[in-house]
Amino acid sequence: MKIPILQRGNILLTSLQEDLTDRDIIDLQEELLDMIGRRGSTGLVIDVTSLIRIDSYLSRVLSETAAMVGVLGCNVVISGIQPAVALTLLEVGGSIKNVKTALNLEQGIHLLSQGG
Repeated sequence: MKIPILQRGNILLTSLQEDLTDRDIIDLQEELLDMIGRRGSTGLVIDVTSLIRIDSYLSRVLSETAAMVGVLGCNVVISGIQPAVALTLLEVGGSIKNVKTALNLEQGIHLLSQGG
């Protein structure tokens, strides 16, 4: 499944869905790196509003993705983490490192537009 990546100015936007495979994640990471490299994007919002859980694997993938794009000078915000997802994430010992969060997509875009 191809995950759409939209561009708004210098910010890229993507949304994760529940039924992602490992291959989908790897493809997304590669495409994000390519787009950031070609377009010089300075921000990335990964929206997880539709996820009802984030396990330790997905939290590690999100952290790795943030680190990868960070090397290219791109700031990352994860938006839409639901309260139940946050609770589950802490219960399984997962963490998303070096990533700012926002309640929703609009706040994520605003945070990056302000230089965050």
